[in-house]
Parts: sequence; structure tokens; C-alpha cells
Amino acid sequence: QLQLVESGGGLVQPGESLRLSCALSGFPSDHYAIGWFRQAAGKAREGIICVGRGNINRKYSDSVKGRFTISRDDAKNTVYLQMDRLKPEDTAVYVCAGSRGLYCSLDVDEYYDWGQGTQVTVSS
Repeated sequence: QLQLVESGGGLVQPGESLRLSCALSGFPSDHYAIGWFRQAAGKAREGIICVGRGNINRKYSDSVKGRFTISRDDAKNTVYLQMDRLKPEDTAVYVCAGSRGLYCSLDVDEYYDWGQGTQVTVSS
């Protein structure tokens, strides 16, 4: 079974940056497309950014486009989420997930292995 563990969350002020890591184990990370999702209190889980196998594609939600960047280092079985110019509206639990598809999507139904999540809080 693929396992995913997120790290790097914390409390930051608006306008600051944060980098999250998603460490994969159990199988090589290059077998999977990887997506990042977030869930704010009282709201549904939202797909925000993803990367396909071998960097074949990337997708972004309108809410994070131009501010968030995804990258993968399959030699280290790790995927990164760089978050810049953070806003209070970005406050949520951030979760990474894996899909066996070649191309990635922002549809939660395309993913079957999920991490536990890491809390990001943006507040002054």
C-alpha cells in the first residue's frame, strides 16, 4: 500500500511563504500522479494543484494559480508544494494523495491513497 506523509505546515502571517513536503513510501513515487487538496473548517475538500507522472502535466485551481507551485523529486520519493503570498483564506488542512493515472486531475475521486494532512494557518 502506498503511504503518504505531509510535513511543513504551521502558522504564518499574510503575504509570507511556506513549503510543504509529501513523502511517499511503499512504492516508487514515479508510479503515481500526485495531487494536493485542502479542507477548510466547514467546507468541502478542494483540489488545488497536481502533477502527473514524469511531469507530463500540471493543473491548478483558480484560487491558487500564480501563488502555488508543485514539484516532484522521484529520486527522493517526495513531492513539494511551494506556497507564496499566503492569504487568510488559505487556512486549511493540506493533504497529498496518489493516483495510478498518467495524467493528474483535481477530482478527489481519481485518488485512492491519502495522507493524514498538515495544518496551515494564515493569520496576523
